[in-house]
Amino acid sequence: MSKILKIAFQGEPGANSHIAISEAYPTAEAMPCPTFEDALSAISSGEADLGMIPIENSVAGRVADIHHLLPGSGLYIIGEWFLPIRHQLMALKGTRLADIKTVESHVHALGQCRRIIRQLGVRPIVAGDTAGSARDVSQRGDKSVAAIASRLAADIYGLDILAEDIEDEAHNTTRFVVLAREPQWAEQNSGPLVTSFVFRVRNLPAALYKALGGFATNGVNMTKLESYMVDGNFFATQFYADVDGHPEDKGLAFALEELKFFSRELRIVGVYPAHPFRATFSERLEG
Repeated sequence: MSKILKIAFQGEPGANSHIAISEAYPTAEAMPCPTFEDALSAISSGEADLGMIPIENSVAGRVADIHHLLPGSGLYIIGEWFLPIRHQLMALKGTRLADIKTVESHVHALGQCRRIIRQLGVRPIVAGDTAGSARDVSQRGDKSVAAIASRLAADIYGLDILAEDIEDEAHNTTRFVVLAREPQWAEQNSGPLVTSFVFRVRNLPAALYKALGGFATNGVNMTKLESYMVDGNFFATQFYADVDGHPEDKGLAFALEELKFFSRELRIVGVYPAHPFRATFSERLEG
């Protein structure tokens, strides 16, 4: 009998991370955690086998907490998942739109549904997460309060959906990474691959320019480059990057060698299959 994977996520049952787990690993057990730190700790301790963690959103941008926490977590990326985000406006059963005075949800969800919030003239209230706001509404028993959350959350907490798919942007999509305690590099030439790494350049003039030059000269496509401060130090900057390919591919191997020469620190945090959603990137650019 095969073991059922336990996958940690931040949030409550019905969160978008929960949906991503159910899509990517239909037979897995989703393990809700109050914070990102708790989710990463559950993976590190072995309480969870994997983690499904949001890293960026096409509307809200990067999830800052994760870019700060991931490099120091000692965990590895073994996969990715792209989830179209569909927000639902929900309230207690029998509630009408005219009854609503306030709507609560995660700050990003509220920001992604500004249009309907203005149309209804209701007051937005920031909550810890989308599914948690749905649970709060179900427990409060107040028909003047609505929540913005997923369809799964409405089902779990017994709420009526008053307006469907209320997000302002149809392209609203979140990218998740699957984290594990041990690295599981995808095999070279096994299909489109992504290599993720973090690095810190040496404190030299034009060090970043020189460090990244090898990717251009070796024809390596860099799909993401993020910078953030280390320990609150304005002069210590760490970078997170995603590139196409496998570290043993000739071009990427040369590029990483050049990067290493100009860097104080370089750590590959994952080599994993590219999600099929990436194939739509070039189509969108050409369109």
